[in-house]
Amino acid sequence: MKKSYNIRILEYGLSVLSDAEEEQVASVVRFLNEKMEEVSQDRNGLKTLDVAILAALNISEDFLKLKEVHEEICDQFECRSEKLIHLIEDVS
Repeated sequence: MKKSYNIRILEYGLSVLSDAEEEQVASVVRFLNEKMEEVSQDRNGLKTLDVAILAALNISEDFLKLKEVHEEICDQFECRSEKLIHLIEDVS
């Protein structure tokens, strides 16, 4: 069941609905605020929308890198599992 949460991203207050628990929502908000603060520290004078877009780009880049690593690990796991299955079948 979705719950309503009042969150604050930089200076903006928002009301959001989420299935997540309060601590998870708080963790996501902290993470996003940290990323946006990193961007705004590196580039003084940016508009909030620009900071949000740059933070989203940085987070997306990190996500896509992790997704690629995850897929490689899954492929390796699948390959090794298939080899183990063949070894077990050969012994049987």
